[in-house]
Amino acid sequence: MDTEVDALVQTAPVPVARRGPLRLKLLVLSGEQAGRSHVLRPGVVRLGTSSTSDIVLTDRVVSRQHLQLEVTDERVVATDLGSRNGSFHEGVRFTELEVRPGASLTLGTVVLKVVPEDSRERPLPLSSRRSFGALVGASVKMRELFTVLERVAAGGGDVLVQGETGTGKELCAEAIHHESTRASGPFIIVDIAGIPPSLMESELFGHVKGAFTGAHGERAGAFERAQGGTVFLDEVGELPLELQPRLLRVLERRQVKRVGANDYRTVDMRVVAATHVDLEQAVQQGRFRKDLYHRLAVLKVVPPPLRERVEDLPLLIDAMLERLRRPPSALSEQTRALLAQYPWPGNVRELRNVVEQAIHLGEDTLPPMEAPSGSTRMPQGALDAELPFKEAKERLIEVFERDYLQGLIARCDRNISRAAREAGIARVYLRKLLTKHGMMLVDDDDSRD
Repeated sequence: MDTEVDALVQTAPVPVARRGPLRLKLLVLSGEQAGRSHVLRPGVVRLGTSSTSDIVLTDRVVSRQHLQLEVTDERVVATDLGSRNGSFHEGVRFTELEVRPGASLTLGTVVLKVVPEDSRERPLPLSSRRSFGALVGASVKMRELFTVLERVAAGGGDVLVQGETGTGKELCAEAIHHESTRASGPFIIVDIAGIPPSLMESELFGHVKGAFTGAHGERAGAFERAQGGTVFLDEVGELPLELQPRLLRVLERRQVKRVGANDYRTVDMRVVAATHVDLEQAVQQGRFRKDLYHRLAVLKVVPPPLRERVEDLPLLIDAMLERLRRPPSALSEQTRALLAQYPWPGNVRELRNVVEQAIHLGEDTLPPMEAPSGSTRMPQGALDAELPFKEAKERLIEVFERDYLQGLIARCDRNISRAAREAGIARVYLRKLLTKHGMMLVDDDDSRD
């Protein structure tokens, strides 16, 4: 197994009971210095292009004195040192921020990640892609995902995609297939949750004539039909316990036995399984075999929920409008601003449904975007119902402008000419908006201190 992929496949920070002082390191994930790491010792650590900086960065839109990290045994506080182009955390500009393990910071085009000093995670370069198959995103979390998918697709091993409903697990599976050496082979989808238990065995493994009432002829199962290609087992966590040993044999020996047959058949295919269920918990509860889980989870991919990549919202909305053959202007700034406040428990699938409803039925038909019980709205620019209407509207539009611009400049590689063309606005107006929100692009004459 590729240890680099193993170190990458789960990038989300996991709360761990910590003993003793905090020990962290800084990984450089993009830019000319991608691949480097720096241990963070207690004290003040300054980052910038100046040769006097503790960590010297070479990106030309990073300021000479850009960011300061105050490292103690208990925490790390990041402070922007008045940089011209700003410091960002998950797409949001900050002046001071407590940085936790797993957090990503962006200075210019340099992406940095703070991880425990003993972490196995390697500072591999972020993918330069803004899409992978039908998956779309320019955020750090999505570029991390694309890095994983690129490597996993090329590797050929079986994959487990585990994530929340609506995060694009099937899209991950399709992308893995189409980017692999099996792309010319079939892509067979098995919706385990949607198949009646009485038909599950036949659907997966096939049957011979007379195997059961109604079996009037032979039928190949999903694994045989996927010969030379990929089988996608959707909601594998719903697979009945009695069939799990048979799936394990397929994974380990690439052999299937049709229902009613006496002999095994050899199959040549790849398995990508997906689930929204916590399989480790299912193993503890006796609902899923431990040996099958470990065999499936050799390569485990976790697509991030939409609430963890808010900066991708404008890009996602524009991509959805493009598929509907509508221009970006088809959705008003006011509606975009409202959508930016919602936590999206149904993730990208829910966003797509809302966008399609707004386009086909009109924006005035959208229901109130209320946060579900136990969740909160996105913090930046939260709507204050006590404000006068005009002021509240202006605040929401300001939030939309900032989020839209962040997504725009990310997917246009911070090139102002390309960004203006893609947004369909004049360069002069785009510069005005960028100045308003404290952003500058790389082909500006004054792009650095």
